[in-house]
Amino acid sequence: MRRLVPDWLDPLLVRLGTARIEDFTQVRTPEQGGRESAVLVLLGEDTETGPDVLVLQRAATLRNHAGQPAFPGGAADPGDADAAATALREANEEVGLDPTSVTVLAQLPRLWIPVSEFVVTPVLAWWHAPHRVHPREPAEVAHVARLPVTELVDPDNRVRVRHSSGWIGPAFSVRGMLVWGFTAGVLAALLDMGGWSRPWPNGRVIELPPSGASPAPSAGTDEVDESAIR
Repeated sequence: MRRLVPDWLDPLLVRLGTARIEDFTQVRTPEQGGRESAVLVLLGEDTETGPDVLVLQRAATLRNHAGQPAFPGGAADPGDADAAATALREANEEVGLDPTSVTVLAQLPRLWIPVSEFVVTPVLAWWHAPHRVHPREPAEVAHVARLPVTELVDPDNRVRVRHSSGWIGPAFSVRGMLVWGFTAGVLAALLDMGGWSRPWPNGRVIELPPSGASPAPSAGTDEVDESAIR
């Protein structure tokens, strides 16, 4: 029987076997409380650009997280069997992803986002049968893209951003998108765990543009600039 999962994913899957919350964030997840949600971290492979990850860009008119790149996902519904079911349902609703085209590989640690009181479970999956996806609700999703891993790990595309709160975290400037916050934090951790990251000048810090000035995220936090919060 042909193996559906490619060999290049093996190092990541082995490392995830010992993954802890601390690998993704400095913020501890409470034992109780919070609204359960899930996001889909969907890895695929293009014949020309190689391994990639699916992201969407939220519509600029949204009240929260306007214009921000993110993984497909959202809050759990009562009928969802588990986090994977939530992530796949939301991806179908947002970008038309066919759940049967996806092989779920692992559920990552549950991550706490204090500002929204969401407990988010990233669900790692392999896109074994890629197909065309598109924004199904333009009022919510403006754009869908497959970001190549080679471009995400390119040192020229990696920066850190500083939020007005003083939070500083990882970010990626790829294909016209500034990927930051929760999404960038999870991506950065997975790229490290998979052994794909390349050395980059992590002293390169840019101010978060006003258009992205939403509450500071938690996942992916790597430090606080004390001078910004005095």
